[in-house]
Amino acid sequence: MKKTILLSSLMLAAATFMAFSQLQPGDKAPDFKLKGIDNQWLSLNDYSKEKGVIVIFTCNHCPYAKLYETRIIELQKEFGPQGYPVVAINPNDSTMVPEDSFSKMVENAAAKGFNFPYLLDDIQLFKKYGATRTPHVYLLKNEGASFSVAYIGAIDDNSQDPDDVHEYYLADAIRALQSGKAIAKTETKAVGCTIKFKE
Repeated sequence: MKKTILLSSLMLAAATFMAFSQLQPGDKAPDFKLKGIDNQWLSLNDYSKEKGVIVIFTCNHCPYAKLYETRIIELQKEFGPQGYPVVAINPNDSTMVPEDSFSKMVENAAAKGFNFPYLLDDIQLFKKYGATRTPHVYLLKNEGASFSVAYIGAIDDNSQDPDDVHEYYLADAIRALQSGKAIAKTETKAVGCTIKFKE
């Protein structure tokens, strides 16, 4: 009986995620307006003068997200000045994961020295993008009137050890855009914790 209940729960969870809008490379990126840890509201349109935006759905509590925090800071240092700034968005419901509350976001960003906006997704924006994990990356390209999705997935091929990375998926995608070349891998599998939310 317990196995049946567990299987039903897993199937329901999978069906819920499959019901999300799943953006594909080339799709128009949905706009947003979310509050950041500085209590300022930020929208995708605020980046209209940038070449693109690195949108990363992440959070405080997930071990995978924690392992990538330093790498995300380095991405902002390298690519932010080149026209590809990082925007981090916390999609988790803090009533389910208290460590992902807005106040904890402020504390975590200060402790880790975040050099990028950290926004609270209180409108379930992650569903429009199709994000299911933390971290889950969307590299957006500025098309003039809107942004399109250029790459979706993981930051690199080793979530555990930054010194043993062989493929830098996100960085390689940005460099391809900069050089006007086709992106070798436009989509990879995001590795991380599932997003915690209530329907």
